[in-house]
Amino acid sequence: MTARRIRLGVNVDHVATIRNARGGLSPDPVRAALLAIEAGADGITAHLREDRRHIRDADMARLKAEISKPEISKPLNFEMAATEQMLDIALQTKPHAVCLVPERRTERTTEGGLDVIGGHDHLVPFVDELNRAGIRVSLFIEPSAEAIDAAASIKAPVVELHTGAWCHAVEVGELEAAEREFARIVAAAAHTTERGLECHAGHGLDYATARRIAALPQIVELNIGHFLVGEAVFIGLAESIRAMRRAIDEGAGAA
Repeated sequence: MTARRIRLGVNVDHVATIRNARGGLSPDPVRAALLAIEAGADGITAHLREDRRHIRDADMARLKAEISKPEISKPLNFEMAATEQMLDIALQTKPHAVCLVPERRTERTTEGGLDVIGGHDHLVPFVDELNRAGIRVSLFIEPSAEAIDAAASIKAPVVELHTGAWCHAVEVGELEAAEREFARIVAAAAHTTERGLECHAGHGLDYATARRIAALPQIVELNIGHFLVGEAVFIGLAESIRAMRRAIDEGAGAA
């Protein structure tokens, strides 16, 4: 019996962060995306922020053009805030998928899930228009039944569970907190199936946490970026992605 394959989406934002720290054109996130695909990535994720702190508009256009070529043909997952400007860019770019995420200029990185309960009425028209354009929509949410129920009512076909709190607790050695957070993820993943949603996960994952979460039978896709770019400093980007691919496959196989 062949183990199920969980898709690995590689986020190239922080290749652009390094580029932008000095200016110029290198390192190129599009080159990183092509290398990631060669090393085993199933798709590419990029977050176009309002302040353009890493990925830029031209990067999104080039990513879509390059990875959509027939000889490559991999999906682009466009992370964005639910704003009219970003909606217009998404409809022009026509990525395979859009993941709606919360965004604040003062944050270093995405610090939590989208407020799908309080923001329900604001999100509905965004999701509706993206659905009508044939773009797969996911909502980046906290691992809770309430958030999943709200996502279902908004008619997003996919949710991406925010794994950041769990991964941080693991990283700093807060084992009891880590187990509590993982239990929330387990329960939330099970609830996605009950609501008929596809379940993705991401934020803060490393080899060990990716291996563990891959054992959950509901997980279809993991999106990972910062850790892979950090590991690339020591072992190279291609090898970090190959090692992550092995870790995910081991977790899925153990299930």
